[in-house]
Amino acid sequence: SGLSRAARNGILIKGGEAIEALARINSLVLDKTGTLTDGRAKVVAVNVSADADAAEVLRLAASLDQASKHIIAQTIVVEAQNRGLRLAIPSGVVETPGEGVDGLVEGRSVAVGGLHFVMSKLPQGRETYKPEKAAGEVIVAIAIDGRLAGEIRLADELRSGTQTLLQQLRVLGVQRIVLATGDRSEVAEAVAAGLGIDAVRAGLTPDQKVLVVLSERKHGSVMMIGDGVNDAPALAAADVGVAMGARGAAASAEAADVVILVDHLDRIVPAMEIARRSRFIALQGIFTGMGLSLVGMMAAAFGYLTPVQGALIQEVIDIAVILNALRALGDGKNHHACEMRDEA
Repeated sequence: SGLSRAARNGILIKGGEAIEALARINSLVLDKTGTLTDGRAKVVAVNVSADADAAEVLRLAASLDQASKHIIAQTIVVEAQNRGLRLAIPSGVVETPGEGVDGLVEGRSVAVGGLHFVMSKLPQGRETYKPEKAAGEVIVAIAIDGRLAGEIRLADELRSGTQTLLQQLRVLGVQRIVLATGDRSEVAEAVAAGLGIDAVRAGLTPDQKVLVVLSERKHGSVMMIGDGVNDAPALAAADVGVAMGARGAAASAEAADVVILVDHLDRIVPAMEIARRSRFIALQGIFTGMGLSLVGMMAAAFGYLTPVQGALIQEVIDIAVILNALRALGDGKNHHACEMRDEA
């Protein structure tokens, strides 16, 4: 019943075990890009070295990024296409989840990704680079033919209503909220500022995100929310993995226990409310049914009921428990609230 109601709200919960676990969450681990933020990053600048052409650097980077499903990579590809640049087909592409991608574009060696990843592709000690960035900016470094060619700066805004959402989760019993991201600490701290987040873990690889999820288990049941390929291992490691399925990667949706089918992070609130209500109704049915059956058996044992009467009463008890369970299908205030958000 709870699964059906969740589906009507754009939430796919994969089975009864997942809905039961969702009702007992104590800690929340959040990815940043595409989850806590809007996921619609915009290119704000393309900075290149003195001997490089900005359009050509962007074209080569976007050509390589066509092979990646990461949100940032897709944003760079769209930006190049919007500028009318002709993209080439890359070859020999190797993607390191959460770090970057390298390969060949028109015979030239290209690496695109985080600064540490790109610098590791250069001859040792050849380049030193420490960029300054504004709060909330993401910097994608680009190396071409063994030289640091430039950077692409992107900005990604927080989803509207994020602070209210986190407060609602606190009311529902989430005692600890952690931001886990592959971005640098200053970016993560800037995004987390004012949101009441308990801890920020930045500069993480996918494997390190898994360790963060496992370490949070000391505080109770853990829910992880993410959307990218690099979030899939952490989603699988959590007690409840929640994937943003509307624009997220298929790998994350496959690894998750819950998939939000619409691009609204706030759907996690009705998902938890539905899970808790369904669990309450299930426990209510179990204990009520067992209690009434015990009373009936005691009455029959002392001769107050005939065998036929006892059998009939047991059937009535079973039907009452089933009808009580169907209450989880009912449309409550949460369903109407979701409809109002959609209309808005």
